[in-house]
Amino acid sequence: MKFSYKTAGSCATRIDIEIEAGLIVNVNFIEGCAGNTQAVAALVKGMPVAEAVRRLKGIACQGDTSCPDQLARALEAAATQ
Repeated sequence: MKFSYKTAGSCATRIDIEIEAGLIVNVNFIEGCAGNTQAVAALVKGMPVAEAVRRLKGIACQGDTSCPDQLARALEAAATQ
């Protein structure tokens, strides 16, 4: 399944995600800090969705959210599709 999520409150403006059988296949952040977003995407590749949400949800950067937190929210939204 491919899913696109419009972020709020982070440098990234959108996150495109591909999930198969409950595992994260690919993540692509649009905008944001290139090094950090590429690193987060690489680290969660192959990870179960629930594990990524558990690890990333609630991480704050410049306020009450961050690119990793937005990814966790995107994964939760994708799970309801």
